[in-house]
Amino acid sequence: MKLPHISPHHAAALRGFEQTLLSQQSKIEAWFRSQWKTHRPPFYGSVDIRNAGYKLAAIDMNLFPGGFNNLNPHFIPLASIAAQDAAERACENARSVLLIPENHTRNTFYLQNVYALTGILRNAGFDVRIGSFNPEIREATEFTTALGDTLLIEPLQRNGNRVQLADGFSPCFVLLNNDLSGGVPDILQGIEQSVLPPLHGGWTTRRKTAHFAAYNGVAAEFAELIGIDPWHINPYFEQIGGLDFQEREGEDALAAAVERMLAKIQAKYNEKGITEQPFVIVKADAGTYGMGVMSVKSADEVRGLNRKNRNKMAKIKEGLQVSEVIVQEGIYTHETLHGAVCEPVVYMMDRFVIGGFFRVHEGRGNDENLNAGGMLFVPLDESIPSAGSATDEETQNACQRVFEQWDEMGIPRPDPDNPDSVGNRLYVYGVLARLSLLAAAVELEQTQPANT
Repeated sequence: MKLPHISPHHAAALRGFEQTLLSQQSKIEAWFRSQWKTHRPPFYGSVDIRNAGYKLAAIDMNLFPGGFNNLNPHFIPLASIAAQDAAERACENARSVLLIPENHTRNTFYLQNVYALTGILRNAGFDVRIGSFNPEIREATEFTTALGDTLLIEPLQRNGNRVQLADGFSPCFVLLNNDLSGGVPDILQGIEQSVLPPLHGGWTTRRKTAHFAAYNGVAAEFAELIGIDPWHINPYFEQIGGLDFQEREGEDALAAAVERMLAKIQAKYNEKGITEQPFVIVKADAGTYGMGVMSVKSADEVRGLNRKNRNKMAKIKEGLQVSEVIVQEGIYTHETLHGAVCEPVVYMMDRFVIGGFFRVHEGRGNDENLNAGGMLFVPLDESIPSAGSATDEETQNACQRVFEQWDEMGIPRPDPDNPDSVGNRLYVYGVLARLSLLAAAVELEQTQPANT
């Protein structure tokens, strides 16, 4: 596999960071093992990472990831073993799974993701059925995916404190691939079945600032463990509420937050000898799909938003009004594929990294949001193993098989003595992704409703 290009100047800083992690790999993996004993990882998740060379950090964590169709199918066996582990935590004797997808069944590429996800679960030995609370689905309906595969989606039913399908299919384990942006439907309220990720992890109640508050603690502990400044792996952020972009309410408070953040970043740049211009990302504190996002280099840019940009920021998925935003330190992406800027997106199940892809956008700059129309996906040619993170023989063997597959494909394993090793960069991506996954575990613990 050929990694994205990064300029020699930024590559030098990146290699120094890689060496720091690789030289302490045993310590890092032992630390992760201890963390997973204390914090239960989410069932799955995907993490967007930005690589500026001098700074490499997760900028977003999705608890209900789509895009499984963009992963390398050669690593379905590893994903399936991870799925078995995650399912057993939810229901020790689980034999079947009720999967609940998003309602947008007209998006055939999303349906391809559902098809890939069901394939992973079936390969893990589960009987998988797909149930929907979409009011348009009143009977079992067959849908065709982007690649011509078919899915049978059935209407959910409620029977007492359980959800089921028309023929009584009602497993103890319900898997959400729906981020609940439109709210938690009544049919899922108060059911006795295990629901993963948990209902309070949906965007009805979840906030990105809560995730990054948890990440602050994770990043600080990890940075102390390996002896680095936590800023190198952790973006600054601040929450601003009371906004109405259409009516320009809260505009001055948002501008003041942008000014504070830019000044804070500039001070750090001065300390580190970084000559680039600071920028911040303003995005909805709840929501996904790259909606409600803007890149800002001056407070004046948020004071004088035109109607088009106010409309862009005012609403997100499901038409929800944006009243809270996260003002997050912007991280340049200095990685490019064929001249286009890109960023890695890493996928995990339970505590294992199972693969990922590069999000590539020819029409965006290195200081802009790449999760936008026109983006392309370039799959990683291999998974990113969480080497040594498993505590039982079966999963240890699974990690070893990943490395053996690397060998078969001619991909070098992580090599601290070879600064150009593909495996080095992939290992670093995997560490950053797992830090975000751990922060999500802490976040879900901290935000769990008192009555559950």
